[in-house]
Amino acid sequence: MDDRTALSTGPPGSGPWTPLTAESLLRRLEWRVVRRLDGRLQGDYRTLFRGTGIDFTDLREYEPGDDLRHIDWNVTARMDTPYVREYVEDREVTAWLLLDRSASMGFGPVDRQKSLVLAEIATTIAHILTRGGNHVGAAMFDGDISTIPPGQGRKQVLRISRALLRPPTPSPAKDTTDLSRLLRAALGLARRRSLLVIVSDFITQPGWEQPLSLLTRRHDVVAIQVVDPRESELPAVGMVYVEDAETGEQIFVDTNDPVFRERLAAASQQRQEELVAAARRAGTDIHPVATDDDLVRALVRISELRRRRRR
Repeated sequence: MDDRTALSTGPPGSGPWTPLTAESLLRRLEWRVVRRLDGRLQGDYRTLFRGTGIDFTDLREYEPGDDLRHIDWNVTARMDTPYVREYVEDREVTAWLLLDRSASMGFGPVDRQKSLVLAEIATTIAHILTRGGNHVGAAMFDGDISTIPPGQGRKQVLRISRALLRPPTPSPAKDTTDLSRLLRAALGLARRRSLLVIVSDFITQPGWEQPLSLLTRRHDVVAIQVVDPRESELPAVGMVYVEDAETGEQIFVDTNDPVFRERLAAASQQRQEELVAAARRAGTDIHPVATDDDLVRALVRISELRRRRRR
């Protein structure tokens, strides 16, 4: 099969233009990302992508540092002292990658748009999890929702990567992304407790918080937000047209105007604070990864934050 796509290792005219394939992307990530992660995390990927298991094994008295979510309140009330449930972690998990391929994911530098960062993150996570014997599936939103059933092995990783490198299906009407459709689809896809990894820029219509809250009650959810610095800080390049990638709406702005740039930065910061607060109310954290981030450092940062949250 010919894996060639519109994504490439560099923009046309900048030198040799090599179409990016699923195989070449995976090989590059194995060398530049997974190999370095092995050294940084020393093989302990559970703190990065794994949650606690669901198999109840025993009860014991509460000790400082125990997860308060594991307190058995019925036993605690009867014994008049806190008791916690102990669980055994599953050896294998089923993971679902919930991937936003909407129009706004096409924003960013020519050679590293948000869509490419999404493909790198998803391919890396799928490779790491399948390497450990886990099943990984994917649900992708680009106006419609397409799914790849859970599977194992390198072929499954390439299947997911190949789907992400294909151009998104053109939407007949420009409209803002409704992320809640993807999250509601996940409610039906993940029948048993699973690891759910959401990768999106979270530029979406309201209403995604409620299905996210339903997912976090049953599953271990990791929410990764792909961002580009220019979405909040425009360079001073004079009068330019700025287009909304979701709706196609254009406005003419003066990027040399410091007041305009300050208002843009303030609006972006407020939106981010509201997003983080909404996600926390729904039961998870937002982990931003920028188009100019080193992917290894970003994933290690997520690992450390998740480890601290579990203490």
